[in-house]
Parts: sequence; structure tokens; C-alpha cells
Amino acid sequence: MVLLVPGPLKATQQYFNLEESVPRISLAQWSLHRTFEKRVFKAEDFAKIAKDTYGIAAVEYVSSLYGGFGKDEVFWNRMKGKADDVAVLNLLIMVDNEGNLGDPSEEKRNQAVENHIKWLNAARILDCHSIRVNAFGSGDRDSLRSQLVDGLGKLAEYGAEIGINILVENHGLHTSDGAFIGEIIGEVGNNFLGSLPDFGNWCLNAKWGSTQGGKCSEVYDPYNGVEQLLPFAKGVSAKSYDFDADGKETTIDYHKMLELVKSSGFDGYIGIEYEGSRLSEDLGIKATKSLIEKTWQAL
Repeated sequence: MVLLVPGPLKATQQYFNLEESVPRISLAQWSLHRTFEKRVFKAEDFAKIAKDTYGIAAVEYVSSLYGGFGKDEVFWNRMKGKADDVAVLNLLIMVDNEGNLGDPSEEKRNQAVENHIKWLNAARILDCHSIRVNAFGSGDRDSLRSQLVDGLGKLAEYGAEIGINILVENHGLHTSDGAFIGEIIGEVGNNFLGSLPDFGNWCLNAKWGSTQGGKCSEVYDPYNGVEQLLPFAKGVSAKSYDFDADGKETTIDYHKMLELVKSSGFDGYIGIEYEGSRLSEDLGIKATKSLIEKTWQAL
């Protein structure tokens, strides 16, 4: 039975800054994935790094950096303690490579749902409000719609039982069709299923959807896409790739994007997700944070 009840951002309420001129900013762990993958720093220390290095008190984890710990409740309780020790909020876990929730095989779809459940349980221990998932699958348009309604719907039912939202991010192929994903979320009709609109993943003919470097030949309009996903948003991913001499993002109009976010009434966190290569991860994060703050104040 689908529970049509609100999907609150329960973990963030006590830290919301209600001054409209100041955006609530979080840090996505993917911004530092190379640093963690090279073991320059430990992924387990992410909350402290976000707070001490960047002055950011809300974080978004990446499942691939904790592959062996999905079901380890002791580990996640320890991670919750680390975040609490530095007064950092755990917002969500970005989950990848756990199967296609829109797989044409019902058996594989159900397995994908089962694979995601451990991350929902980890998110509950961390006191996150959500996990982020990918709405991948295959088949014609109508089949994909039906398969995703089934897979996402089943996962959202479990999420509703434990109070954790399921957020779909535009991540390439059909998932970067904002209207299509919005229709699916609406058809499921569970308020614990929402979206995480990303500023940069709008390539319709490549998985993961990066539009970096102008190499994508079929791009969904990013501003229309963000606008179409914002009514369901419980988080926003501020993707960035590179910056000009004035500190502006070179491929994304941040003024236009943040204007859409602000005018929609969205009151959650805007997550920094630097994905560039010219600047270091450290400088890219700082440049993105500065751009968000300056742009928001100018709106």
C-alpha cells in the first residue's frame, strides 16, 4: 500500500537559515572523489573536512566510497557520531551501481529494489532525509514508464515506512528528460518519491549525462529540465565544471539556474558538486561556493 503522506526534510529543519539572502549550502562528496579514491584523506572523515576546510555544515555521501559497509550498522553509527561531533548534518546518500530500477525483467527490478534497501537503512542511521537513485532501465517509452513506476514505487513504499525519501536525479538518457521523469513521479503518487535536479547532467544519448566539454550531441534544455523537476525537489545539485576570470561558470548560467530555484520556493539545501579537471577539487569547491553565495545575494 502506498502511503500518501509528506516526505519531510526532517534532518535539516533545525539548521535552516530562514534569511532569504543566504542560501543553504551542502557539499556533495563526489566533489572530492579523486581525493578520497587516492586515499589522500579518508572518506570517513568527510564531515569534518566539509566543516573545517569549507565552512559547510551539511553533507551528501556517495555510496561507491563505502562499498563494503552498506549493511554495517556499527560503521554507520560511527559515521553519525563523527558528523555529530563537528555539528554537521547528514542530508543524503547518492546511490549508484545497485541495479536498474526500470529493468524490463521484473526479477531484476525487484533485485535492484532490494539492493537499494541497505542504503535506505544506512541513511536512516545517519539521520539523512533521502537517498538519491538513478532511474535507469531499457525498452520503449511506454515500457520504461511502466517499469520505472513499478521499481521506484516499490522502493518509495519502503522509504515511506522508515521515513526516508527516494530522489531521482537527471543522470543521462531518458532520466535527463525532465518532463518524462516528472510524469513518472506524479504517477507513482508517493510523497516520499521526489527529485534531485542537477544543473549539469542533460545529455539524452549518454549514460550519466555529462554535458562537460560540449561533446554531447543531444542535450535536453537544462533550464527547462530543472524547472520541470523543481516541483518534486527535496535537494538541488549545483554542478560546476570550470570558471572564467570573473568567477562565473563557463557552461552553466548560475544566475538563471538559481533564479529558477529561488522563485520555485525551494527551501532545502543546494549541494556543491564540482566535477571539473582544470582546477583542483579544493579550488573548484571554493569557486562554486563563492559563485552560489554571490549570485543568490544578487537575485
